[in-house]
Amino acid sequence: MSVEALAPLYPWTKALHLLAVFAWMAGLFYLPRLYVYHSGVAPGSATSELFKTMERRLLRGIMNPAMAAAWILGLALVLTPGVVDWRAGWWHGKMAGFLGMTWFHMHLAAARRGFAAEARPRSERYWRAMNELPTVLLILIVVMVIVKPF
Repeated sequence: MSVEALAPLYPWTKALHLLAVFAWMAGLFYLPRLYVYHSGVAPGSATSELFKTMERRLLRGIMNPAMAAAWILGLALVLTPGVVDWRAGWWHGKMAGFLGMTWFHMHLAAARRGFAAEARPRSERYWRAMNELPTVLLILIVVMVIVKPF
């Protein structure tokens, strides 16, 4: 399929991309909050086991597929002729935000493996602070895409 074939699919690609990003962002907001609560319970307790299940299901069942869909559909959007003016600078900021979200996702996935093994190298306070990062990245991305300040 040539890139020209993507043009008539643009509205659907954009809509599906946004839905994937919304689902991904929901997980990026919620998983660190689960880590805040998980940090405060005794390792090996029934509550800890419940948090492990919730964290695993959120990451594997929602966040991983949503991230993959967001990336695939985002690449389809940038390959669609006429969507991105490569001379403009806003897309650099958007890509920095998107890469930041991907790094954060991977950081959360590594932390989940730690919680699953009852290792807790980070404090509740750390996870409270990290819970704010997705908001900052969301603001960056939305401003870059909508306002296109440069």
